[in-house]
Amino acid sequence: MNKKVALYFGSFNPIHIGHQKLAQTLLTNDLVDELWFVISPCNPLKNSSDLLDEHLRLNMVELSIKDNKRFKTCTIEFDMPIPSYTIDTLKLLTSKYSDINFSLVIGTDNALLFNRWKNYTEILNNYSIWVYPRFGYDFNEVKDKYPQMKLLITPYYDISSTQVRNGILNGEDISSLLNLDVYNFIKYNNLYKN
Repeated sequence: MNKKVALYFGSFNPIHIGHQKLAQTLLTNDLVDELWFVISPCNPLKNSSDLLDEHLRLNMVELSIKDNKRFKTCTIEFDMPIPSYTIDTLKLLTSKYSDINFSLVIGTDNALLFNRWKNYTEILNNYSIWVYPRFGYDFNEVKDKYPQMKLLITPYYDISSTQVRNGILNGEDISSLLNLDVYNFIKYNNLYKN
């Protein structure tokens, strides 16, 4: 039987405990065998002006998941044309790992914009999509538009990377929002200060 791997795409700028807890939900509920954090150099739907170098973001993801053997990092998009599109990444991963069934993990906010994704119907037809709840977004809307998407039953993790970056800029204590090693890495390297 093929291994089941969920792909959690993101900038992870930086990765925070909300990302980790959400990822853990998929493993705890045996929905997948592994979860891969796909670090995106540049999201076509996001402004990249405040995006930290992808290798620094990769380091932080690696630090945060090092104790869980079922979490992996995936840097495939580092060598792809920018901006990289999810469908192209999926096709490349599927051709490279023919023994793996890949699925996607996205937030309700992204699910509602799914028709803006390149070749979105091809993704819907060929890959499972797990949708996690985001504050202010109604999953019923997603269900109406894309009945094949599956809702992840998780608590709301009301944390964002923007909140972490703003907290650092404002000199707030954001240690509770981050894995301790990630927090120390950010402090040691003086990241997100300007």
